[in-house]
Amino acid sequence: MEPIGKKELWSFVAKCKHSRKVTNTLIRKDEGHKVSDYLDLARKVAELQFRNRDYVLLFRGQRNDYRTSQKEATTLRPSLFRSDNIAPGDDGWNAYIEKQFSRLRCAEQSLVDMYQGDEESSQYLKRHRIIQWALLQHYEVCGTPLLDVTHSLRIAASFASHENTTRAYLYVLGVPNLGGAVTASAEAGLQILRLSSVCPPQAVRPHIQEGYLLGEYPDIPDFDQKRHYKAFEVDFGRRLIAKFNFNPQSFWNQATFPLVQRDALFPDDRDPLFQLSKRVKDSLPKGD
Repeated sequence: MEPIGKKELWSFVAKCKHSRKVTNTLIRKDEGHKVSDYLDLARKVAELQFRNRDYVLLFRGQRNDYRTSQKEATTLRPSLFRSDNIAPGDDGWNAYIEKQFSRLRCAEQSLVDMYQGDEESSQYLKRHRIIQWALLQHYEVCGTPLLDVTHSLRIAASFASHENTTRAYLYVLGVPNLGGAVTASAEAGLQILRLSSVCPPQAVRPHIQEGYLLGEYPDIPDFDQKRHYKAFEVDFGRRLIAKFNFNPQSFWNQATFPLVQRDALFPDDRDPLFQLSKRVKDSLPKGD
C-alpha cells in the first residue's frame, strides 16, 4: 500500500486549536488532537473532509493507541499481522505468520462447507475468497489481512468508548473515491470492501455497524506472497489523516448524541451468521 500524503494534507494535531498542513508521519507520531465531545469531533471531521477533498474518510475507534516498537508511530495492522508476544522482525515472526495463514485456510474451508444460504449467495461465497475473509474478519473467527473500519463516525467513536473510562482514540483514514461493492486502486495499493454489499443478507452485524474492510491490492493470499512485503508496508497507519482522543465519560450527551450501546452493535442472538461463525471457530485446530 502507498502512504497517504503525496498531495498536501490538512489535519488537527495535539496542542493546536486549528487545522494545519501536516505529513502522515507527523500524524502517526503525534499524541492525537483532544476533542471535548461528539459535536466537537463531528465539526472537525467535517473540516477535514472539506480540506482533503481528494479522499473519502473512513473511521476506526480503539481503546488504545498502539505504536511501532522502533519509531513509536501509530500502527494499524490487520489482525493476521498482529501479535501480543512477537514483534515484526523478531525471531519466530515468520513462523507465527505462516501459522496464521494456515489457520486462515482452514477457516475458509470450514466456512464454505458449513454455509447454508441460497444458491446465489453460496456460489458467491465459494467463488470469492475476499468475501470469505470479510466474514471471517468481521465475525472475529480468525486473523485475516483485512482491517475493520466504518463509514459512521458515531459508531467508530462508540467502539472506542465501550469498556473504556479514561482515553479513547478515533482514527480518520483517507481512501480513494468509492465505487460499488469493492473498490480497487492500483495507484494507492488498496482495496475497499463495503460489507453491506458483499456480505450475504443473513449477516446482520455488518449492516448495523456500517462496516467496511481495507486490504492490500493485489491481496496477500498466503505466506509466500507475504515474503514480498516488509512489515511497515502492511500497515494502514500509512493512510492516517487524523488521530483524535477523548474522554468517554464526558464525550457523549445522551439527549442529543448518545453512545451506541454494545448490544445494538452486536445483535448476536438475532444474527444467523454469528451462530455460523461460532461453529467455524470451534472447528479450527486448538492451540493456534
